[in-house]
Amino acid sequence: MLRRTIATAFLAVAAFAPSLGAQTIATIDFPGAVTTAPQGINSPREIVGLITRADNVTHGFLLSHGTFTEINVPKHLQTAPRGINERGDIVGQYDDGSAPTTHGFLLRQGVFQTIDFPGAAITGVFGINNQGDMVGNFFDNAGINHGFLDQDGTFTQIDVPGAAQTFGFGINDVGEIVGSYILQGQQHGFMRTELGLFITIDVPGSTDTRLRGINDRGYITGQFRDGSGTHAFLLAAGVFTTIDVPGASATFGRGINQRGDVAGNFTDAVTHRTRGFLATRR
Repeated sequence: MLRRTIATAFLAVAAFAPSLGAQTIATIDFPGAVTTAPQGINSPREIVGLITRADNVTHGFLLSHGTFTEINVPKHLQTAPRGINERGDIVGQYDDGSAPTTHGFLLRQGVFQTIDFPGAAITGVFGINNQGDMVGNFFDNAGINHGFLDQDGTFTQIDVPGAAQTFGFGINDVGEIVGSYILQGQQHGFMRTELGLFITIDVPGSTDTRLRGINDRGYITGQFRDGSGTHAFLLAAGVFTTIDVPGASATFGRGINQRGDVAGNFTDAVTHRTRGFLATRR
């Protein structure tokens, strides 16, 4: 496992860049879909996510080298891929469109494996690193959401101390996990170090911050809300950079690869449709 010493300067994030900077943005639309929502990306820029058609049923997709492939768990109605690693392993969740049963899944070399947190009726897997460690979320019997880490079938529950609910979304090869938690009705971002230390990370001036992905350099993506709306962001070397897709009324950062490219989705201000985007670093 990789290890990194986290400097105090990283924790005390003070810089903020209000514009996208040296990146370009491309839109992503699955042919014939009503909505397209990328969720994860790896270094070869393979992107996974979910689509809906006119029937409002959720299907998964893989975009690889310009080609879209639909992903569906056999004999189940809805499939929602959430993350992909460098080997092409894909994780997500599936169900039959009715509560309360939702399962996580791992798709490896064409074979689906169900991932369920022990005793939970609802499980979703959101991130996977190159060791095969997975992070996600589950609901307990009281309806409270908790994060989890799955290492070769050994599950560890993840709860930010004092939080009402905790959500796990991304993991890197260092073993650092990012997500969000609810405290007094407000959503905050967190990073859990490989040693189990929780660190709050909020975009300066935001009323809501959610961390969705982290790479091995410690670059983080997600989204935040402020007085002007919802924006995606990239946090790199202690600097927050806002990502707003042109013509969007809201932008959401979902996945990040080792290059620092960010994939996500946005709401088109004209059509009000959910569409995908890829922000690439030049």
